Amino acid sequence: MTPERNIRLTEVLNRRQPDLTVVLENVTDPHNIAAVMRTCDAVGIQDIFILNTIIPIPKKWGSKTSSSAAKWLTIHEFTDAEACFTALRKRSDRIYTTHLGSGSKSLYELDLTLSVALIFGNEHSGISGELIERSDGNFIIPQAGIIKSLNISVACAVTLYEAYRQKTLAGHYQGSRLPAERLSELKDQWGFNGEE
Repeated sequence: MTPERNIRLTEVLNRRQPDLTVVLENVTDPHNIAAVMRTCDAVGIQDIFILNTIIPIPKKWGSKTSSSAAKWLTIHEFTDAEACFTALRKRSDRIYTTHLGSGSKSLYELDLTLSVALIFGNEHSGISGELIERSDGNFIIPQAGIIKSLNISVACAVTLYEAYRQKTLAGHYQGSRLPAERLSELKDQWGFNGEE
């Protein structure tokens, strides 16, 4: 590996945000999953949870759409909602779902500088009632048009760039936030010595 490549990968790892997690529930289109992965990588998310309780988890993420983002992410796959939530609760203080309901908050009311998991649902039916009940609250992306929903990958991108904005203002991209053990583990997985 060239020294330049080593420096670039180290810079990327130093900007990873271990306290921001994306969850996809029963998202069926591999291109949507791949587009979400690309956005996760772009804003420094390392961990993405894929929960599929209704169909087998797609094994191809749509490599043309993701620009191979999947190889740089840690993907946690689940077929059981309880197991998924148990894992999420170990890493996130707050879990929010994208759901248009009477008690839903605006995306811009959420404090995304906290330890947060954000759940995005199926392209047609949205988030399941089970996950809505288990979450700490729901949020919506404010819109001015007639149609009140966005494509899953677009909704995720809008949300994650709001998180990016908040976390940038809070200084979360200055210096590594990954625990030393996880940083070392990822350096090994990414295949470089990580010397700085």
